[in-house]
Amino acid sequence: MPYHVVDSKMPKTNVQKNKEKAKKEVKKEKMPKPLNKPSKTLNKLQKEYMKEHSKKHSKEHNEYMIKMMKLGFCIEQSHKLAIKAVGK
Repeated sequence: MPYHVVDSKMPKTNVQKNKEKAKKEVKKEKMPKPLNKPSKTLNKLQKEYMKEHSKKHSKEHNEYMIKMMKLGFCIEQSHKLAIKAVGK
């Protein structure tokens, strides 16, 4: 058996472990900090914005945005997070 073929039974070297850790760290992006305090409901401005916004985006996108705004993220932050997580 050639030495360059990696067998699942063989123990991983430190180099292989470090590469896997680096890949995981690249995938993990830091979440931005919420600008507002978390609340149970949206305020008047957010509700009006979501009425117009919901016409252009999917249901999943809008639900994700509402969830993020309730956690304290502003409209722009929640929109960017929804685009990354769900799409348009």
